[in-house]
Amino acid sequence: MAGHISDRAVDAIAGLAREPRDPVSFWRACTAVVADVIPHYKSPCWLTVDPESLLVTGHFHEELRAVPPDWLATGYADDGAGRGLGMLKSGTGVTTLHEATGGDPTHSPRWHVNMRIGAHQEMLTRLGLPTGEVWGALGLYREQGTEMFTDADKGFLAAAAPYLAEGTRRAVLLGQASAASPPDAPAMVVLSEGWEIRSRTPGIEYWLADLPGGDPGAGQLPSALAAVAAHALHKARTPQSRDGSGPARARVMGRSGNWAVVHGSPLESSLDSPFDSSLGSSLGSSLDEGGERRVAVIVERARPQELFPILMSAYELTPRERDITRLVLDAATTAEIAQSLFISPHTVQQHLKNIFAKTGVRSRRALVGKVFSHA
Repeated sequence: MAGHISDRAVDAIAGLAREPRDPVSFWRACTAVVADVIPHYKSPCWLTVDPESLLVTGHFHEELRAVPPDWLATGYADDGAGRGLGMLKSGTGVTTLHEATGGDPTHSPRWHVNMRIGAHQEMLTRLGLPTGEVWGALGLYREQGTEMFTDADKGFLAAAAPYLAEGTRRAVLLGQASAASPPDAPAMVVLSEGWEIRSRTPGIEYWLADLPGGDPGAGQLPSALAAVAAHALHKARTPQSRDGSGPARARVMGRSGNWAVVHGSPLESSLDSPFDSSLGSSLGSSLDEGGERRVAVIVERARPQELFPILMSAYELTPRERDITRLVLDAATTAEIAQSLFISPHTVQQHLKNIFAKTGVRSRRALVGKVFSHA
């Protein structure tokens, strides 16, 4: 009987993934389905991540308006297999904090942060597609004294994860750019290790309000800024030879539908940094007074070439279709595309028909506009 319930739940999630929904609507609908199969504490935590760096770019939790920055920091701290990023990279795609820490999570900073909200157990599921791309994560929790998560629980989530990933990926495309345009120039914010804003440049207020999780009035940082800052600080402490994680960089779509690239780097005692000096000139001459470690996070409007991989994946284009789309964006003719890819002009046209159908356009010009409108 339990197996039939799980199978029906997976089918229900697969159906939800095919419907046009924004991320929150999709996750809310899936939460009700998951709860029928796996009892859990309070609400699940749904996360979006950059498929390339696996850095958190957004979150949804019914009872937490914002993910605490120190919770995100535990995902990138040097905490062995128990760190969140390591759990996302696990071979099965579904793991518990107890398993990741050898049965004793009390040594994990992540466990102590979870316990602040009464969560003794954590089970994290990677929302990955069969192609290997990861679009998010699902965290379920149980309080102390309750039954441990079981193999059956993990099996259900492993079966549902590709559909949860597909629905999340589809939802990413629903955002449409608003009339409000983001700043043209990069903006920067300097954060302390305690996640307090020490300095900022003009234009950053737009992103602090627009990126998911951000609420300047309440002093809440966007999830992506906190994740990038935490990862940058971790990389500064960890020699590159031992650190297999990706760059402190994430692509994220704001509430307005405008895409941004967020990247960060620790600051030293001077303004000698990899960033444009015009950004640093307004930050003052003392960036680490009192020995406080600080990290600079730059946010800038994403360029089409930066968004191309994530958008092409979201539209489910095949590798050949992506090659052709890239050449179309470079204004190549059908003959030039055929010559470049060693295929016939007729084959190019067939691929273009498929590309137009997947992206919902009818012409090359509309395809170019579709891609560029996201940047």
